[in-house]
Amino acid sequence: MAKIRLATVWLSGCSGCHMSFLDQDEKILELAGKAELVYSPIADVKDFPENVDVTLVEGAVGNEEQLELLKKIRRNSRVLVALGDCAVNGNVTALRNSLRNSDEEVLRRAYVENASLNQGVPEQVPRLLKGVLALNEVVKVDVYVPGCPPNAELISRVLNELLEGRTPVLQGRFKYG
Repeated sequence: MAKIRLATVWLSGCSGCHMSFLDQDEKILELAGKAELVYSPIADVKDFPENVDVTLVEGAVGNEEQLELLKKIRRNSRVLVALGDCAVNGNVTALRNSLRNSDEEVLRRAYVENASLNQGVPEQVPRLLKGVLALNEVVKVDVYVPGCPPNAELISRVLNELLEGRTPVLQGRFKYG
């Protein structure tokens, strides 16, 4: 049986969802037997590949680079999973949306007002969007996995359902075990 092509992506967020993904401990070995990791911040792959079966996306969309990447991910993924509260609803990342000119004001506060040396916005920073977006504000999301971060057991359960060809049902309180 061919392995499922799995990708994980980290947009604007804290990487806590990837830490929970790694907290699956020995279940990661079981996952490795069923899935090939084709793209991830924990793998050295530079360009998002085609024909991905399942993609877990952590974080909200905060800049133009991430916006374009998410569109590419959607085109190249059969199932797209919003992993964690930032991906699901923007969460902490979207707090900057309360600022009037969130893109300019965030950069000015970070690199000018709060800097003691070399004040000035660096040119290498990807261009920020006017506001942070949850994934479903940009593309169709197939599965939502809430939590900040979702725990490893929930991630494992969702992945196993997807790898078995089933859509995970995440209604009400999730029962473990």
